[in-house]
Amino acid sequence: MKVFDKYSEYYDILYNDKDYASEAGFIDTIIKKYRPNAKSILNLGCGTGTHDFLLAQKGYDITGIDCSGSNIKKANSKLTDIDKFKNCLEFHEGDVRIYRANKTYDIVISLFHVISYQITNADLKSVFETVKIHLNNNGLFIFDCWYGPAVLHVRPETRIKRVESKDTRIIRIAEPEIFPNENKVHVKYHVFVIDKVTNNVTEIRETHPMRYLFKPEIDELVSVSGLNTLECAEWMTDNPLGLNTWKAYFVATKQMAVAK
Repeated sequence: MKVFDKYSEYYDILYNDKDYASEAGFIDTIIKKYRPNAKSILNLGCGTGTHDFLLAQKGYDITGIDCSGSNIKKANSKLTDIDKFKNCLEFHEGDVRIYRANKTYDIVISLFHVISYQITNADLKSVFETVKIHLNNNGLFIFDCWYGPAVLHVRPETRIKRVESKDTRIIRIAEPEIFPNENKVHVKYHVFVIDKVTNNVTEIRETHPMRYLFKPEIDELVSVSGLNTLECAEWMTDNPLGLNTWKAYFVATKQMAVAK
């Protein structure tokens, strides 16, 4: 499912203020808590690879998958520039619902609401099947998503973001439209990209459909995929999930089948 088009060209500038280092540290802490000997990670929806480079610095071998060819091109460009990561990082363009590799991993992660981009039940089941196929016995699946009770309680609102780099200034307007009977929000992005040298303006319009999720349906997805939920809480704070918890994370494990 491709929702990123021209928008992805400016991904790194738009999210330059995101605290990737703290998030990678948070993921590392979860891994160390449950599977301290884990080494290999599959990242479903890796973006331009920023989380992956930071986790590689912590000693993990990582494969990053993303549906955006532009994002993967940028990730591989970074990899070319940093020789020390060439043996522990690889990036591939792929659909997380149908991606298949001839290997399994100790950890599967899916961050920055990739799971919420799976807007149908079939999409969600397909991603969890991808996880099941690629996860080692006793491995972990760590993911975040939009948490339904908070989305309905707090309600999404129009937001304006202004960022810039050396040569580019960006103004992004995000206008949400909620569809409560479908557990879905359409985020309509209107982006103005200003070239600071020429003052030329590029205008981008994209709509990103997002699915908000509730704990009972996540528990069911986890269960039918042969996994067990270990914990869930607010992303980055570990506060209990509640009406103000917009960003939730879940940790599930694949249990080894017991012979009868």
